[in-house]
Amino acid sequence: MAGNLPSGPADSRGLHVKHRITALAALAVFGTAACAPADDPASPAADAVSEAAQQSTSGAPAAGPLAADVLATLPVKGRAPKTGYDRDEFGATWADVDRNGCDTRNDVLARDLTGEQFRPSTQDCVVVSGTLVDPYTGQTIAFQKGDGSSVDIDHVVALSNGWQTGAFAWDESRRTAFANDPLNLLAVDYSANRQKGDGDAATWLPSDRGHRCAYVARQVAVKADHGLWVTPAERDAIAGVLDSCPGEPVPTSSAPAPETVAPPPADPATAPFANCDAARAAGAAPLHRGDPGWSDAMDGDGDGTACE
Repeated sequence: MAGNLPSGPADSRGLHVKHRITALAALAVFGTAACAPADDPASPAADAVSEAAQQSTSGAPAAGPLAADVLATLPVKGRAPKTGYDRDEFGATWADVDRNGCDTRNDVLARDLTGEQFRPSTQDCVVVSGTLVDPYTGQTIAFQKGDGSSVDIDHVVALSNGWQTGAFAWDESRRTAFANDPLNLLAVDYSANRQKGDGDAATWLPSDRGHRCAYVARQVAVKADHGLWVTPAERDAIAGVLDSCPGEPVPTSSAPAPETVAPPPADPATAPFANCDAARAAGAAPLHRGDPGWSDAMDGDGDGTACE
């Protein structure tokens, strides 16, 4: 159940969207790892979730370790002060962190909606309409860009909650990666998202009881991935939900890895000579800048003529 989100038609557009989400997820993981303090001890939970993510992008099943097991590895501390919290501390709202030309909001809409339609001339980027089966209420919602009151993108672990459970100590690049991590983002009913606010599992759960296990498992996965802690009340609330679904795995990215396109083989006729001896043996010396076989390494004096 966890991580099984609606996807668009299996056409070239859908493949493009999946590649966008995969790249965004990889960038979020990279940003978190790259910005983590060098002297932080390795997190067993983060290692387990990361390993599962690697398996999913290599073609193995996407199911991760059990959420209850990962929850047991998370540090439990009191909530830090909200002092200094501001949305701007997490970078530009819906930044294009993967530089694909589409902001994160549109990436998530394209992932979570079905029958999505895009604004012409935006390279299947700006989502203008589609249908959402809302994971929080179970309702089916028609989305139209600009209506402002149908679909929101929710941070499953709210940014304020993240701030008060460890993100206050991060730099902006790490917080930006957290705010744009697809694992932490879901397209959801507007009113349900506003009702949730910045609540954690101890203060708010989806009204659709059938989604609660997946919801708290996603929170556990996000906190493990990003090295955040849980409060005692939050830990107890999550554990209480997971008691009803002990086999619930933490979600991981289920999108396929982008295809790797091999570069074309070098043309022997234009490939640089290994050295001047090779150029002379081929009868090509002296060489002038721009000639086939030219290499700056052979022009020791930088005058534009090599192998004189």
